[in-house]
Amino acid sequence: MLTGMAALGWLTPRRRSATARSVLAGEASAEAARKSSQEVQDVQDVPDTQDTEPQFPVLGDDKAAAFFDLDNTVMQGAALFHFGRGLYKRKFFETRDLAKFAWQQAWFRLAGVEDPEHMQEARDSALSIVKGHRVAELQSIGEEIYDEYMAERIWPGTRALAQAHLDAGQKVWLVTAAPVEIATVIARRLGLTGALGTVAESVDGVYTGKLVGEPLHGPAKAEAVRALAAAEGLDLTRCAAYSDSHNDIPMLSLVGHPYAINPDTKLRKHARNLDWRLRDYRTGRKAAKVGIPAAAGVGAVAGGTAAAIALHKRRR
Repeated sequence: MLTGMAALGWLTPRRRSATARSVLAGEASAEAARKSSQEVQDVQDVPDTQDTEPQFPVLGDDKAAAFFDLDNTVMQGAALFHFGRGLYKRKFFETRDLAKFAWQQAWFRLAGVEDPEHMQEARDSALSIVKGHRVAELQSIGEEIYDEYMAERIWPGTRALAQAHLDAGQKVWLVTAAPVEIATVIARRLGLTGALGTVAESVDGVYTGKLVGEPLHGPAKAEAVRALAAAEGLDLTRCAAYSDSHNDIPMLSLVGHPYAINPDTKLRKHARNLDWRLRDYRTGRKAAKVGIPAAAGVGAVAGGTAAAIALHKRRR
C-alpha cells in the first residue's frame, strides 16, 4: 500500500497539489513535534489536576497515544485569538495592518468558502508579521501570553482525560493549527508530551515569512498524526483522539478510539451516527466560540487580533 507522497499519483493535479501540501505540513509538524518533545519533558511543569471529573477508562498500552485538538477541546476559545491579543498588546501590528486583516476575515465569513487566492493572501499577510523575528522571541512571548490569557481557560474535564492517558503510561500530544512554537509552550504547561502545530519556515532561528506546507487544519492534522504515529511506532487502531470540531473528522477517523468533546452540531451528529463517545463540559448555553474561520489558517492570528480589539472596544 502506498503512503505519503507516493500515494498521490492517481489524483488530479489540483487535488494532488492540495493533498501534497497537507502531507508536507503533517510530516513537517511531526518532525518538529518529535524534536521539541524532549525539551518539553526536560522542563515540564506539574499541573494541578485536583477537583476534576471522572475520566473515560484508559488502559496501559505502549502502542497507543492520545491526540487532543486544542481550541474548544482543551481550552475554551481559540489559541490564535489569544495569541493575537498578546501580539497586539506588544505592538507587533500597525493600524494599517489591522484594517487589512479585518477585511480578509470578513471576506471569509461572508463568502463561506475556502478560495485559494484569498486564503493565500491572508496567510501571506499574517506571515509577514513574524518575518524577520527570531523563533526564540515568539517562544518567549508565547510563555507570557499563556499566563495572561490561556491558563485560566483550560477545561478541567479535558485536562483530566489527558492526565488519564499519561497515568496509563501513554504519550499525549496536542494537535492544532496554532504555530508549533506556541502549541509546544501550551503542551509543556499542561504537562503533556508535546505538540503538533503549523510549521513556519525559519533559517538560522529567524522566520522567513513562509510556511512549510500549509496550516495544520483538517486533512493536514490527520497527516501529522499519521506521520507521528509511524515515527513513534504507534498502532493507530489502539490510539485515541479528541476534538470539538467536524473539521477534525479526518483525524478522529484515523484512530480506534475517537471522542467528541464539546462538539459542534456537525460533529455531534456524525459522532452519534458512528456511536463515538461524547462529553460536553460546557454548562447552560453553549460556550461562545471565537469566530476564526479555519480557511484563514495562520491568517487567523491576525483575524483573532482584530476580533480581540473589537471586543475590547465594546467593553470600554
